[in-house]
Amino acid sequence: MASTLHHYLLIFFSLISLSKSQTRFKPDALVLPVQKDPATGLHVTQIISRTPVTLVPSLVDLNGLFLWVNCEQHYLSSTYKAPFCGSTQCTRATTHYCNKCPGPPRPGCHNNTCGVVALNPVTHRTAIAELAQDVLWIQSARAGSNPGPTVAVQQFLFACAPPSLLQGPLPLNVQGIAGFGHIPISLPTQLAADFGLSPKFALCLTSSPVSVGVIFFGNGPYKMLPNVDISARASYTPMTVSPQGEYFIQVSSIKINGKTLPTKQGAVGTTMLSTTTPYTSLEHSIFTAFTQFFANQLSAVPQVRPAVQPFPVCFNSTKLSRTRVGLGVPAIEFVMRDGKVAWSVYGANSMVQARPGVACLAFVDGGVSPKASIVVGAYQLEDNLVEFDLGRSMLGFSSSLLFRQTSCGNFNFTATP
Repeated sequence: MASTLHHYLLIFFSLISLSKSQTRFKPDALVLPVQKDPATGLHVTQIISRTPVTLVPSLVDLNGLFLWVNCEQHYLSSTYKAPFCGSTQCTRATTHYCNKCPGPPRPGCHNNTCGVVALNPVTHRTAIAELAQDVLWIQSARAGSNPGPTVAVQQFLFACAPPSLLQGPLPLNVQGIAGFGHIPISLPTQLAADFGLSPKFALCLTSSPVSVGVIFFGNGPYKMLPNVDISARASYTPMTVSPQGEYFIQVSSIKINGKTLPTKQGAVGTTMLSTTTPYTSLEHSIFTAFTQFFANQLSAVPQVRPAVQPFPVCFNSTKLSRTRVGLGVPAIEFVMRDGKVAWSVYGANSMVQARPGVACLAFVDGGVSPKASIVVGAYQLEDNLVEFDLGRSMLGFSSSLLFRQTSCGNFNFTATP
């Protein structure tokens, strides 16, 4: 963990005891710290919950249904409860499954309690988990720029899943999955309902594992040092949500170096956003055209063969210039359905340094029948503000914040309220 995150957590824990003696505070916005795992390229937030207070590192899953954690090892909390079958909590979780668990009662194992299906988004394995509730602590934000008082959700719903579900290529020490999908018991939905916040949240994922990114809940402004409102110039496009709570937008075309990528009619369209896909994937026919077109636009730079897997094409990075927004390569634009706005991707998000002297195009082949033609991955989301306005069914995006001389690692977590 970065020293900045350690400082933030020390402040956070010191404020919890103070907050317990205060009357209930109604925040305008909330913030969570989030950090990039260098080994997997995925992002981890710190969920703070239970009594006594416990830190629960959890993988950020944009399309996950709810927060689930491993409760079978060292779960100690005097405020833990497991809702009975048929309760209002189970109705809110839209589950009719009733658990039967042998042995003495413990967190994650009670009879006549609700069961939900928990998913590991990396391995795609599932398991039945016990619906549970406990206290959850989170930091409020003042004017979108620095932390305010710590607040608590006293009856936050989550699930206790078996530890075997955490097996797989996950960040080290992760104890759960934090789901941000649009369903009644997801993290943003519960926070908005409990505090009366606007139904929106925004991701600002850092590209550096030694800095701390931020997730905002509620209305902006969203400010980064040095006093930059990163939401001020955001563009917006219509967003749809699947029955499973996943977020989609429509891309009408792709431009590289200002030139429209030739694709078969209808190939570009449904686009899904994902924090658990490390790099953006493209349907196979789009991927083939995309990589060839990009390489042609960068034909003056020597390619490195064979390419470093899983990337399609790599270049001698010593022959590339450096700019404020990464390596000097052709800009990529995802043009939205109405043709009026485009999400621009520059070198910092389109190229990955695979090894010294070798930079590769950071896109992968999604196969011939993917869930969506394009799945925008975590690497392309980094140092971009991405706002999910559920009330208006709109997605806001900033493109690279590096153009504005700031980044997602510049939220002032270390300021004391």
